[in-house]
Amino acid sequence: MVKENIARLQGEIYRTAIQAGRNPADIRIIAVTKNVPVDRIIPALGEGVTDLGENRVQELLDKQPGLDPGLHWHMIGHLQTNKVKSIIGKICLIHSLDSWRLAVEIDGRSREAGIVSEVLVQVNVAGEETKYGLEPLEVADFIREGMSLKGLSIKGLMTIAPYTGDPGEVRPVFAKLRGLFNDIRNKMPEVPLTHLSMGMTNDFLVAVEEGATLLRIGTGIFGGR
Repeated sequence: MVKENIARLQGEIYRTAIQAGRNPADIRIIAVTKNVPVDRIIPALGEGVTDLGENRVQELLDKQPGLDPGLHWHMIGHLQTNKVKSIIGKICLIHSLDSWRLAVEIDGRSREAGIVSEVLVQVNVAGEETKYGLEPLEVADFIREGMSLKGLSIKGLMTIAPYTGDPGEVRPVFAKLRGLFNDIRNKMPEVPLTHLSMGMTNDFLVAVEEGATLLRIGTGIFGGR
């Protein structure tokens, strides 16, 4: 099932990217492994998946020893400051930077470890009270201040769109994040923004059309948990 799911996803992403005038090679699938045991993850690795995303720190730490050390791990869930020290140096990208306090903690722990941690700023584009993230109007100033933190490097933006039965309804959310991304790149060319993390199993094709570079897909690969 996993093999067929990945092949289908890759085909859909390729076709959608071409139709949108994009290079499919600019888009990466992050296989979200929340509640997926290691023995179900391994078949995905045989199909070329190299990026894995976890929502919980402990689950990430439990799974890493049983899988290829060359994999790229992404922290995609809400990250508490007291959990930062556990993952520094063990992940390639934190998608969920959502506060200055967290930025300072990541910076300090990274400098202690002698590394620079790559992060994405989480933006609550839809203004949902149940979601974490900065308000869109806060993002540019946050990134400008974040440039002073030498232990982290801001690489882009992330958002979680509202769940809806019609993926087309979330297009304005993705379009707004892309617009914000482009605006910041134009006004602050010294900031190396390269990634837009948006799109999940139910809306990833719309995200591709709107410029996503990182797709966070779990159920679409592994099925129901």
